[in-house]
Amino acid sequence: MSTQELIIDTQNLQKKYVTDTVETTALAGVDLKIKRGEFVAIMGPSGCGKSTLLNILGMLDSPSAGSFKFLGQEVANVSERQRAKLRKQNLGFVFQSFNLIDELTVEENIALPLAYLGYSKSEMAQRTLQAMERMGIAHRRSHFPQQLSGGQQQRAAIARAVVSEPALILADEPTGNLDSVHGREVMQLLSELNDAGTTVVMVTHSPTDAEYAHRIVNLFDGQIVTENLNVRRHAAELL
Repeated sequence: MSTQELIIDTQNLQKKYVTDTVETTALAGVDLKIKRGEFVAIMGPSGCGKSTLLNILGMLDSPSAGSFKFLGQEVANVSERQRAKLRKQNLGFVFQSFNLIDELTVEENIALPLAYLGYSKSEMAQRTLQAMERMGIAHRRSHFPQQLSGGQQQRAAIARAVVSEPALILADEPTGNLDSVHGREVMQLLSELNDAGTTVVMVTHSPTDAEYAHRIVNLFDGQIVTENLNVRRHAAELL
């Protein structure tokens, strides 16, 4: 695997939380390589370090030790300002709780990343409409989050994540608050985005959701214990 193909490359990644009385190890030396265009599912029991790892990969937190390269650039020890810039330019996030702003309409929520990136009003309107149409929620553009079903809220959240065409989408239990029907719809949307070239890294407890990934990484006690290729996903892509 050449370094040019890698979007994420971690070596001996560690994270410790220290208080006056206790030191807790969340990550104990994680080596993880993810290529552009992959769909990777991260699984493991509660407390194994999944969310901590996702937060570091999303540059929402920094490691205590080890190396983390994003698109070939070492980011483990960069400033918060530099991390924020990289996040805005390259990442999209999808959360279990949707994280939509109640006071904004669907359209306004989806347009937020573009506003932060300084897009013109006309380009914001065009890109936002495209994202809404892609996610099948353009007819809800003027509604507020509380007027939507859970599935529609997650569609809006995914539209917000992809509106700036990020290199990487990080999804944390994206179907955790959805019923099985809406959960399948959301996973199909993420799979279609991946088929179009977007790299997806997803934390999940669901073996069913993990089946959409190319590769399943299992964490236990802050370490990767197994990595398995999803044979069915790879076989389907060869047909």
